[in-house]
Amino acid sequence: MEAGFFLLGFSDVRELQILHFVMFLMIYLTALTGNLLVITVVALDHHLHTPMYFFLMNLSILDLGFISVTVPKSMANSLLNTRSISYSGCIAQVFLFFFFALADFALLTVMAYDRYVAICKPLHYERVMNRRACVQMAASAWISGVLNSALHTGNTFTITFCGGNMVDQFFCEIPQLLKLACSDSYLSEVGVIAFNAFLGLSCFVLIIVSYIQIFTTVLRIPSGQDRHKAFSTCLPHLIVVSLLVCTGTFAYLKPISNSASGLDLLLTVLYSVVHPMMNPLIYSMRNKEIKAALKKLTWHRLLTKNKMSVFIS
Repeated sequence: MEAGFFLLGFSDVRELQILHFVMFLMIYLTALTGNLLVITVVALDHHLHTPMYFFLMNLSILDLGFISVTVPKSMANSLLNTRSISYSGCIAQVFLFFFFALADFALLTVMAYDRYVAICKPLHYERVMNRRACVQMAASAWISGVLNSALHTGNTFTITFCGGNMVDQFFCEIPQLLKLACSDSYLSEVGVIAFNAFLGLSCFVLIIVSYIQIFTTVLRIPSGQDRHKAFSTCLPHLIVVSLLVCTGTFAYLKPISNSASGLDLLLTVLYSVVHPMMNPLIYSMRNKEIKAALKKLTWHRLLTKNKMSVFIS
C-alpha cells in the first residue's frame, strides 16, 4: 500500500468536476477570508484583547488549518482529473485533520466555560479567566489535539491494508480506511474512536449543562437589551457545537458500509468543510465589536494611505 490510495471523486463528468472545484473554491476563500479577518482584527485592536476574543482568535487559526487539510487537495484532484493521494500524504492528512478537529472541539468547550463564568459568575470573571488561565486552557486544547491525533494516526497506520486502495471519501477519513484492513486488527482503533466519542459526548453534556445555567441566568436579567446580547453570543456557539458533534459522531460511530452513500458525503462535508466556514460568519460577522474594530482598522489604513500620498506628492 506504499503506492498510496485513491480518493472518492464527486463525479466522473468533467463539467461536474469543474463545478465541484468552483464550489469548494468559493467555500475555501470564504473561510480563508473570514478567519484571517478575525485573526487580524483581534490581534491589532487592543480593545479586543479579552479572553473571549483570545479564544476566538485561536479558534480561527484552528479552523484555517482544519479546512486547509482536506479542501485544497480535493480541489486539485477535481481540477487535474485525478483521485490519487500518496501514502505519506494520507498519513499527514489523517494526523492534521484529527489534530485540528479535536483541538477545535476542545477550544469550543473552553469557550462555553468562558461564557458560563462571564454570565453566571461575573464578579469572579477577572480572577478566574486571568491571562495565565486563558493561555493554559488554550494550550491544553492544542496539546490534547496533538496527543489524540498521534494516537489515532499511529493506531490506523499500523494496520495492514489489503482490501484495495480505494477510500470512499474525498479525503483520508479513518472509518473509510478501516474498511481496507485485512482482519480484525482495526478493532483497537475502533476502541480508541469509541473512547474519544465518549469523551466528546461528555464534553457536549457539560456544554449543554453550562448553557442551561447560562440561559436560566439570562432570563433573570431585567434589561431586554442585555438579554439579547447574552443570547446573541451564546446561541450561535451552541449551534456550531451541536453541528460539529452530531455530524462528526454519526460519521464515526455508524456501522461501516461497503460503499459511501450520499448521506455519508453530506455529513462529512458539513463537519469538515461547512463548520470551519461558519465559525467566522456566526461568531464575528454578527458581532458588533468585531465589526466596529474592522471599520476602525479600515479607516486607519485609509487615513494612513492618504497621508502617505500627500507626503509623497
